[in-house]
Amino acid sequence: MPKEPLPPNTAADLASLFDALSDPTRLRIIAVLVEGEIGFSELVAQLGLSVSAVSHQLRGLRDKRLVRTRKVGRKVFVRIDDDHVVELFRRGLDHVTHG
Repeated sequence: MPKEPLPPNTAADLASLFDALSDPTRLRIIAVLVEGEIGFSELVAQLGLSVSAVSHQLRGLRDKRLVRTRKVGRKVFVRIDDDHVVELFRRGLDHVTHG
């Protein structure tokens, strides 16, 4: 019995996920976040980008549920949304750096 094709809505969601991961700046953000939660200011400093550039990219990652933020007073912390994102990132990195 042949396996059913990927449903169109699932295919669209998956394409949207990969689209979110297709930007080098977003991948650099994820690479930092794979190490653990970090304050927004520290993230900006590590990346060497402007506040607005990092904020813009984080918005796209949050919209796709790849990262989440939390506020403590006036400070904002950023982290990976779940372990699937970490695994996907690491698998992709292994693939592109393999032999």
